[in-house]
Amino acid sequence: MLNSAMATLDKDDLKTLKSLMEITIEDAIETKGLVTKEDVSHLPTKDDFYTKMHEVMRELKTIREEQTLLSHQVSDHEDSIQKIESDLNTSSN
Repeated sequence: MLNSAMATLDKDDLKTLKSLMEITIEDAIETKGLVTKEDVSHLPTKDDFYTKMHEVMRELKTIREEQTLLSHQVSDHEDSIQKIESDLNTSSN
C-alpha cells in the first residue's frame, strides 16, 4: 500500500534534488572550512615529497662531510703556515 501512496520522481525532480544537495554540500564545506581535492591539487603526493626529501637529505649529508674534510685541511694548512712563519722568524734573527 505504501508504494501506491509514494510519488515517483522524474528527471527534473532528480536534477533539482542534486542541485540542492550540491549547494548544501558547498555551503558546509565553506562554513566548516573543509579542504577539497581541488584545494590540494597543486601539492606533491606523499611519494613525491619523500623522494625529494631523500635527495635533499643526501645532499645535506654530502655537504656536512665535505665541510668536515675541508675543516681538517684548513687546520693542517694553518699548522704548516705557523711552522713556516716560526722558521722564518728564527732564521731572520
